[in-house]
Amino acid sequence: MLNFNQFEVLSFDCYGTLIDWENGILPVLKNLLENHRINQRDRQILELFAEFESELEKSSNELLNEHIKYRQVLRQVVQKISERFNFVATEAELNSLPDSLKNWQPFPDTVDALQALKKRFRLAIISNTDDELFADTAKHLQVEFDWIITAEQVKSYKPSPRNFEVAIQKMGISPDKLLHVAESIYHDIIPVKAMGLSAIWVNRRVGKIGFGATKAAIGEADLEVPDLQTLVSLTGLIPFL
Repeated sequence: MLNFNQFEVLSFDCYGTLIDWENGILPVLKNLLENHRINQRDRQILELFAEFESELEKSSNELLNEHIKYRQVLRQVVQKISERFNFVATEAELNSLPDSLKNWQPFPDTVDALQALKKRFRLAIISNTDDELFADTAKHLQVEFDWIITAEQVKSYKPSPRNFEVAIQKMGISPDKLLHVAESIYHDIIPVKAMGLSAIWVNRRVGKIGFGATKAAIGEADLEVPDLQTLVSLTGLIPFL
């Protein structure tokens, strides 16, 4: 069991961990496909997203001195889906996914959990997003983060260790004082543990088949919880409100 007293900062992945991105992604991509008379199950749609998003982020990381912003990644996800199913996406369709992000909602336990944890820890975001896109999301989270580290700032996407290295540098803390909390094994748990950092896996897909909107991967965190309410309870420091 983790000793929560050793940590000063809790850092969070955002989309999939704090924000219910699958319920944000699905209606947009289902509508896109249905408009072109293409039927896919929800699981297949999420797996397409996971495939293309991770592929595009990896390609961006491999570019020298050029970073593809997350808004463009989401546009290109739509483009790749249109190519996979042999239709031409309109400009409105290409923008449909990034434009929808501002409406993606937190999980039911997110806001109360963040507000409770804020009483004991400093909080940070380490997210594969743009500053502008996260600014819209931040309005839903209703807590002031001490640090916000985006892929746009770092010029790379998780699972690159650079995102976490830059975060620790900006925080000015010893790595053993940081506890990272995330839903994605691929983007977060594997690189964090490889760096010798502590990590909690928020398994938001308990009871569901597959990995959803995140790329399939195998890795082991220090602790697994099904939601943030459980995390707050396990700290033993603050009651969940």
